[in-house]
Amino acid sequence: MIVTLTPNPSIDATIALDSPLTPGTVHRASSMTNAAGGKGINVAHAVTLAGKSAVAVIPAAENDPFISLVNDINVDISTVDIAENIRTNTTVTETSGRTTKLNGKGPAVDSKAQSQLIDATCHAAANASWVVMAGSLPNEVPVDFYGTAINALRKSAPQVKIALDTSDKPMEEIAKNLSTAAPDLIKPNGLELGQLVGEDGLALEAAAEGGDYSGVIAAARKVNAQGVGYVLVTLGAAGALLVTESGAWIASPPPIEVVSTVGAGDSSLAGFLLAQEAGNDLAESLRYSVAYGSAATSLPGTTIPTPDMLNLAETNVRQLN
Repeated sequence: MIVTLTPNPSIDATIALDSPLTPGTVHRASSMTNAAGGKGINVAHAVTLAGKSAVAVIPAAENDPFISLVNDINVDISTVDIAENIRTNTTVTETSGRTTKLNGKGPAVDSKAQSQLIDATCHAAANASWVVMAGSLPNEVPVDFYGTAINALRKSAPQVKIALDTSDKPMEEIAKNLSTAAPDLIKPNGLELGQLVGEDGLALEAAAEGGDYSGVIAAARKVNAQGVGYVLVTLGAAGALLVTESGAWIASPPPIEVVSTVGAGDSSLAGFLLAQEAGNDLAESLRYSVAYGSAATSLPGTTIPTPDMLNLAETNVRQLN
């Protein structure tokens, strides 16, 4: 089973335009949808669609409209009650594949609810193989929340492996405390990898997109050296790199027409974990990761792919060193 912790989930509103988005003008949407979102929710959804067990731990009021959206996608949830409603994140998509995101302000999650979220995650993890901690942190939650949750899990569920996918201040805080609160896997993009190691992440990503992976590998190895076994670096159209202390692999995506990038990184992480649970080696797990992420970009809004949508045959993996 895979458990996810999403401290700051969202209602993902997607607005599709048939013409380019031009600020200051009136647009007519070709479609509008609302879906349950948030990184951990998306991972749990992908796992559920693959026919595997998942539980998503979230803060949410009992009457929050978000709950009905989660029920619509048949994802099992464990909720911690809070007073305010879940935020709404709005994505505007264009036919060119370009997306514009407007993220709402998250609800307040007080110290009591924070402790309850960690307790609920530890309880759900008793029979889990992986716990995914993912996304931004809502109001009132300190930047060291993920480190606190990691340490609690190490004590209560020592068998479980922990994956982390976050950014900005929470990522920078984790970077300071890897010696005492290292997850087993971190899934940064190029920018977030830079935040982890104090380097120019955009430059690392640009070099990798041009075929020079040495900078990303060197940066990821700094993270490996501090106790993180797997660094899964997503690189958008360039695919993804998986780096361990002893090896590095690059996977290039299959040909795809990009419709929406929302949820692609979450699908990539889910693909990797599903492949690991199935007993695949690291190279094949990376293939599944990139195939899942690529399939997600071909779908509208926050639509999560199912296993039959994967193009594994044209997802190429090679070992770098």
